[in-house]
Amino acid sequence: MNTVAIVLQEPKRLSLTRVDLTAPGDEDVVVDVAWSGISTGTERLLWSGCMPPFPGMGYPLVPGYESVGQVKAAGPRSGANVGDHVFVPGARCFGPVRGLFGASAARLVVPGARVVSFDKKLGERGVLLALAATAHHAIECGEALPELIVGHGVLGRLLARLAVALGQTPTVWERNPRRADGAEGYAVTAPEEDSRRDYISICDVSGDSDLLDSLIERLAPRGEIVLAGFYSAPLHFVFPPAFMKEARIRVAAEWQPADLEAVKQLIETGKLSLDGLITHRQPVAKANDAYRTAFEDPSCLKMILDWRAQA
Repeated sequence: MNTVAIVLQEPKRLSLTRVDLTAPGDEDVVVDVAWSGISTGTERLLWSGCMPPFPGMGYPLVPGYESVGQVKAAGPRSGANVGDHVFVPGARCFGPVRGLFGASAARLVVPGARVVSFDKKLGERGVLLALAATAHHAIECGEALPELIVGHGVLGRLLARLAVALGQTPTVWERNPRRADGAEGYAVTAPEEDSRRDYISICDVSGDSDLLDSLIERLAPRGEIVLAGFYSAPLHFVFPPAFMKEARIRVAAEWQPADLEAVKQLIETGKLSLDGLITHRQPVAKANDAYRTAFEDPSCLKMILDWRAQA
């Protein structure tokens, strides 16, 4: 069995390549992918060659961890059923080609325990489940719900929507006026227009490694900063202001299965919306153009690839 996959041969050199698939076992499912998302965080670092040392890192590789599709075959111990609509957070089924994270392919072989079924009405928006889970994990890492969120990309919007759903009304900082719209129940402003200096909890999703001093300045005494972006450059801050405020800094890492289940429930009960977050779509045949748009066009909140013609 084989499939067509996006393969990063080396930084900034991407191809659609037919690759062999590992034969499925009793605990595996075979998923025909309908849509996959392009991550502007870790996937951008893989594409640009700027990813810091990371387990399994190396080229060639199949990227992606935001794919949704339908189960076409299910092993007797997979826990899944043929016809299920599922989210796939990644796969390692391409033989000598690394899967990091390995979900950008027309067909995937993956343990049934790794996929998450969802209502097919969610459709292409299912690719956002990983980002929603990432936002939930960032909130869970903090001592308090975020009062200030830095960045109004997709992750920042999901954080803000989750905070609102959980009873908080956050302020969101965004310098790019093209990303200032789309707020639902919260305010978006530029940092220089915000005079507040007593935030108890700040969540940064900007990925800006030079931002810590300006955030510490805005904290209340014993306030907390949760770092939920991915930072390729070293982080640094001036110690005396942080010392005087007894600032606390936490790092939110990868989402966990409990986060995915939590956001799935919020979506199903109507407390969390994924509407209006996917702004760009391309057929997978135009993947090179799609990746450049996703990483270089500031108007692109979320780019997804349509794999259905590859079925």
